[in-house]
Amino acid sequence: MIKMIFGKKKEEYIDLEEVEMEGLPEAQMYVKAAELQKYDDVKEFAQYVYEGNLLILDVSPLAVDDIELERATNELRRIVKDINGDIAGLDRNHFIVTPTGIKIDRRKMRKF
Repeated sequence: MIKMIFGKKKEEYIDLEEVEMEGLPEAQMYVKAAELQKYDDVKEFAQYVYEGNLLILDVSPLAVDDIELERATNELRRIVKDINGDIAGLDRNHFIVTPTGIKIDRRKMRKF
């Protein structure tokens, strides 16, 4: 399988979505990257977290509207509080939202 993915010449393109991972069991949790275009998208993305998945959320489309961005982040905070999840900013425009039972350690790991 690895050779199939990495064994190609540089010029050849491999679409990883087309690579079949046969025989692998279904995952218990998924990590999904999503872009929040408007406040109304929060409900759809919240469902993903309610189902026990982790969400990496890009809110840069809302960054131009401070009020809309604040509404969305407040709603996300309310959701994670309700389900005992967690939310943290990765940078100004990206958040990580976790499902029930998963907390984010905000301390940076440093090499000694």
